[in-house]
Amino acid sequence: MEKILIVLPVEERHREMFKKAAPEAELIYCLADQVTKEQAQEANVIIGNVPREYLKDSPNLRWIQLNNAGTEGFCDPGVLPEGTLLTNASGAYGMAISEHLIAMLFMIQKHLGVYRDQQKEHLWIKQEPMLVTEGSTVLVLGLGDIGSTFARKMKAMGSYVIGVRRTLREKPDYVDELYTMDALSRLLPRADVVALSLPGYAATRGVIGKEELDRMKPGAVLLNVGRGTAVDTNALSDALYAGKLAGAGLDVTDPEPLPADHPIWDAPGALITPHVSGGYALKPTLEKILALSARNLERYEKGETLENMVDLTTGYAKR
Repeated sequence: MEKILIVLPVEERHREMFKKAAPEAELIYCLADQVTKEQAQEANVIIGNVPREYLKDSPNLRWIQLNNAGTEGFCDPGVLPEGTLLTNASGAYGMAISEHLIAMLFMIQKHLGVYRDQQKEHLWIKQEPMLVTEGSTVLVLGLGDIGSTFARKMKAMGSYVIGVRRTLREKPDYVDELYTMDALSRLLPRADVVALSLPGYAATRGVIGKEELDRMKPGAVLLNVGRGTAVDTNALSDALYAGKLAGAGLDVTDPEPLPADHPIWDAPGALITPHVSGGYALKPTLEKILALSARNLERYEKGETLENMVDLTTGYAKR
């Protein structure tokens, strides 16, 4: 009997959903932090993330459905047995993470963190200058589900949106201009806000370093919710202390977790959250992941093409 290992938090209604998708299979439920290598090695299908070292030379694995959009590590040679299918959860996180981006942006633009600190000290001090979203130019690096959702919301709030993606495609209507990464150096001086939602691949490492920070408009805001490796943390810290930027909102850092003695903790305008914009903090995110996984399981059982099939050579879902 086919064994399907599900390492996501589920309720009874989700169990019924998976049973309906694969009525003849043995469904095994275990939380990700409790799964064993033996369970992973015995499974034909894994839904959710397990330690990559559990998968090497697995004699039974045919398909793994990741619970996140990023695939880094799983596409490395030798991690998955030859012929194993890989799908990701792209499309599940746009709502939650785009709102986190906007929340960080508003906090920086309106000095809300400073005012909260002043409130604790019973201080009545006005902070200037105040920044606005309407009429601002927003540069979005990475137009997957997260970047696209953020771009749509910023466009709706009156921003002029410039998108940058890995490959050039037809420009969506919520983006005013569209480029590939080779145009970054000439786009940075135009942007009031630079938002990154990039995966953690070699091609995205250090996309924003000292040179790029120097090219950014004085008083601009940098936001990062993709992977911390896309930004040189030390160079960003220096730029904040030098007053080059109005602020930086980071939900991801390099290294991560951020060491307690790193100077960027106390840098002017720095807003740091501990990689919480994704995950299951927002219940609809988990519901989307579970629904996608159940749909794909039904497709798998029927021998149909799976949603979000990952190209192992690029790490991105095929379109």
